[in-house]
Amino acid sequence: MSSILISGSLAYDHIMVFPGYFKEYFIPEKLHNINVSFTVPNHQEHFGGTAGNVAYSLALLGEESAIIATAGNDFERYRTHLEELSIPTDSIHVATGKPTSFAYVITDKGDNQIAAYHPGAGAVAYGSDVPIAKDAIALISAGCIEDIRALPDIYRGNGMRFLFDPGQSILALTGDDLRNGMTDAHVIFANDYEFALIKNMTGWGEVEVLKVANTLVITLGESGSRIITKEGEEKVSAVKADNVDPTGAGDAYRAGYIKGMRLGFSPSKCAKLGSTVAAYAVEQVGTQNHHFTLEELKQRYAAAYGEIVEL
Repeated sequence: MSSILISGSLAYDHIMVFPGYFKEYFIPEKLHNINVSFTVPNHQEHFGGTAGNVAYSLALLGEESAIIATAGNDFERYRTHLEELSIPTDSIHVATGKPTSFAYVITDKGDNQIAAYHPGAGAVAYGSDVPIAKDAIALISAGCIEDIRALPDIYRGNGMRFLFDPGQSILALTGDDLRNGMTDAHVIFANDYEFALIKNMTGWGEVEVLKVANTLVITLGESGSRIITKEGEEKVSAVKADNVDPTGAGDAYRAGYIKGMRLGFSPSKCAKLGSTVAAYAVEQVGTQNHHFTLEELKQRYAAAYGEIVEL
């Protein structure tokens, strides 16, 4: 049984890069009646989804994980891709008659994104047959809303460490859902915009969150991340990268953070490892196209933070 459980989505991602800025095409006084079209010079399809992305980077880190997600009747290409990477697929459910989730994402020169997402089979609840191991680490990431609601209770009830990362599913949840997911979480992940949404929807700021969770990680893109615990706050700088496509950087960050947890690192050191993995992700188009060896990762970590990391 895998010691890491990753719930979330499996998706076919259609990635496009717009060679301008979205803001130049929006008229502030006409935002109530938007009708815009962006011409993109290229289109690529990639394997993606939050669960698949995290599992991919964990595999690069030498960690096996169990994917807790539902795919559709067009999943075989994705299954082959995962199995070629030695990522187990036996925990993945398949819903017949529905397509695997898919997303269309356009990114502009300022790394702003516009996305359309169809959940397809990803909207089908996983069910109660979640593999349980008390010493496992479980990540709850954006995906099936029913799973995001149910899994915190399952993991909490079995005494498991779980990490809550609702991400792009936040607006589909209620304030009660978010409060339930954060309660007893070992780590809560959000970028600064997502945490603003969480605060508005729950009434919980950083102080309130840390009354119910161990660690709050707020990522800030190129500005790094804030690691907030009951003992205080540490700022972790981002690793310098040749930014090509930010899509999936957060999932790579989470994989690095989880690897750090497996090695017993402090929260700030976990974040440094996460930032290093994320640097590789943003340098490639697509969310599962980056590569590194552990030795390369250690060297990049040392160059960025001036300290040695043992993996």
